[in-house]
Amino acid sequence: MLPQDELKQRAGVYAADFVTGGAPIGLGTGSTVSWLIDELARRVSQGLQLEIVPTSAQTAALAAAAGITVRSLDEIDRLSLTIDGADEIDPAGALIKGGGGALLQEKIVASASGELIIIADGSKLVKQLGKFPLPVEVITFGWHQTRDRILDTGFCVEARLRQKEGRNFVTDHGHFILDCYCGAIQDPSRVNTVMHLIPGVVETGLFINMATRAIIGYPDGKIEEIEFRKEQVVIR
Repeated sequence: MLPQDELKQRAGVYAADFVTGGAPIGLGTGSTVSWLIDELARRVSQGLQLEIVPTSAQTAALAAAAGITVRSLDEIDRLSLTIDGADEIDPAGALIKGGGGALLQEKIVASASGELIIIADGSKLVKQLGKFPLPVEVITFGWHQTRDRILDTGFCVEARLRQKEGRNFVTDHGHFILDCYCGAIQDPSRVNTVMHLIPGVVETGLFINMATRAIIGYPDGKIEEIEFRKEQVVIR
């Protein structure tokens, strides 16, 4: 049985084969993506032409230190591919993300991409989202009231202000994160929509109808590819 870090490393190396170079790609945030950055850096040193759009300051720093060219999303019309991690993945490809605190930028980059590949270990596959706390990014002004409105929806029983090293965690964009304990999320799309209607909510960690593929590493060393079909959304 392989340790979790090795599972993440194998998934990251496997995902690197989807990167052909030339056009910029989006690159996510988190421990699994850090292994991908290491592998991409090795290939760049061997001649791969690569530019990335990072989803966080952390990813930007890691990529730059590894010799990978970093670009802003504002410089690019559309990305063909983004590779990122996830905290939970359900059978339809709906995700909970944001455990690393970069959910806002992750969702913006993912929405600008033709394909979103998720790399993770097998523990991230769930039958139903919600065991992992749902991160909700909120502005700092009036966050108590925003939290109360979130609890008023009845979707979660507790919403904790995220802390790091004894202080309120602040995102790259100067916001707070509320970790919402929802239990089983019966209708992720509805929860996402209702949360967005609450004044003070910037973004949720629910990524619905965005992932196109998952690359999953298992303790026995197996790597599995799971494909998800994006549903057509019609606005009437």
